[in-house]
Amino acid sequence: MLSRSLIALAGLISLSTAGYVLEDDYSGDQFFSMFDFFTDRDPTNGYVTYVDQTTAQSNNLISTTNGSIYMGVDHSNVASGLGRNSVRLTSTKSYTHGLIILDLNHMPGGVCGTWPAFWTVGANWPTTGEIDIIEGVNSQIGNSMALHTGPGCSISSSGDFSGQISSTNCFVSAPGQAMNAGCQILATNDRASYGTQFNQGQGGVFATEWTSTAINIWFFPRGSVPSDIASGSPDPSSGSWGTPMSSFAGGCTIDNFFSNHQIVFDTTFCGDWAGSVWSTDPVCSSKASTCEDFVQNNPSAFLDAYWSVNSLKVFQNPDGSSSNGTVPGSPPQPPLPPASIPVPIPPYSSGVSDGWPAAAPTASNVPTAGFSRGGNGRFTKTWGGGAGGGWGGVGAAAVATATAGDASQPEITSAPSTGAGAGGQGSFADDSNGNVEYVTVTAMTYGDFPDQNQKRDAAPVEEKMKNQVRDHMQTHRQVHRHLFKHGIPAGWGSGSAEVVEK
Repeated sequence: MLSRSLIALAGLISLSTAGYVLEDDYSGDQFFSMFDFFTDRDPTNGYVTYVDQTTAQSNNLISTTNGSIYMGVDHSNVASGLGRNSVRLTSTKSYTHGLIILDLNHMPGGVCGTWPAFWTVGANWPTTGEIDIIEGVNSQIGNSMALHTGPGCSISSSGDFSGQISSTNCFVSAPGQAMNAGCQILATNDRASYGTQFNQGQGGVFATEWTSTAINIWFFPRGSVPSDIASGSPDPSSGSWGTPMSSFAGGCTIDNFFSNHQIVFDTTFCGDWAGSVWSTDPVCSSKASTCEDFVQNNPSAFLDAYWSVNSLKVFQNPDGSSSNGTVPGSPPQPPLPPASIPVPIPPYSSGVSDGWPAAAPTASNVPTAGFSRGGNGRFTKTWGGGAGGGWGGVGAAAVATATAGDASQPEITSAPSTGAGAGGQGSFADDSNGNVEYVTVTAMTYGDFPDQNQKRDAAPVEEKMKNQVRDHMQTHRQVHRHLFKHGIPAGWGSGSAEVVEK
């Protein structure tokens, strides 16, 4: 009896000290068979055409050589149609909790016009969450990490991590933050974690631990990878990993906001982030007047815009939640409220040395991630002007007009700005009467506006605007490009609204 008890106790001790065990190894020749190729239009309005596996293989956009996984973009042809050919991969399997370890030799970051990302996302975005592990645009230095959720999730700014908090509310429609910004942490003190300097250092390892209490992300440069990771027995609690680059914890019950995530690699171009900050990037803006023009006409510039993966492994704790099996296809794109995308602040310091910004990015001079790739398929942008407020300005209010025949590519012209911006919700023009003025260009259908039985005269200003748009669209019954101009007195009281078709 005693010996049996000792054996049982030994088994329990063995289980409790086993830590993480390997569940899925995406490395080697089986890599592409464990992913689906996303071929829909880019939800973030990128100048990109995502191609299927057959096309990617025939055009040498993907390959497996000596165990190394290559995922690149077209760097031989002038782009046409929706944009430059690229790939976006979504794992066929989903996970709740776990330890994701990516050993990466090379990433597409640091190339003007690019917007690469390595991330995870739930099928019902944003209800089941999104975790951005690697992300950046143009010539950015330092990695950007973020969470995107429904309402009720926020993170503490006083956690034990090396990055710098840029925003704390993970809700994609959080007041006082840019739409879709989520909660973001910037690797301001580690230039080797992203882009050109990452590649020059021969890459490194990203480890993402997702538990019920926190989501932590570490980066280990090549030559500094903990021995337990190298040996295939990773242990974040060993003490050898040091401080994570980011730690998302605090006012968020993780299990209520994150579940059943698939793993995603993608490289898009321009769009709602890289395109919006093009003019504020001193390296890239000198190459062409617009992001789209540069991406379209300079194929050779994208020779270096590729992922080179040594290995991707998912580990699970035997005592924790495991994977949730195979999920057919890519995450669905649910209808979401139109997203207003404020003009991001300049991404870098003004000083440039040898083609690189003189200073590492900080929370005040790096653009917010701000643009989830999770499922917002509507083409909506908001621009404002001003030189103050929570976002800061770009010196002028941007006024958008639709390009004929293209509902996703507005032309942007400058208009004078007066006064400071409205803190946290973009930078808006403020006239002498205290009215905040902004413009939004959006593609919507009449179905976006439900019937309202109340009379227009009695309806609040927001309902008046909706009714006008709804009535117009019910007449045409098709998607249009519209300009909404809405003046709101200080204090967000009643105001006037008009809808002008463009």
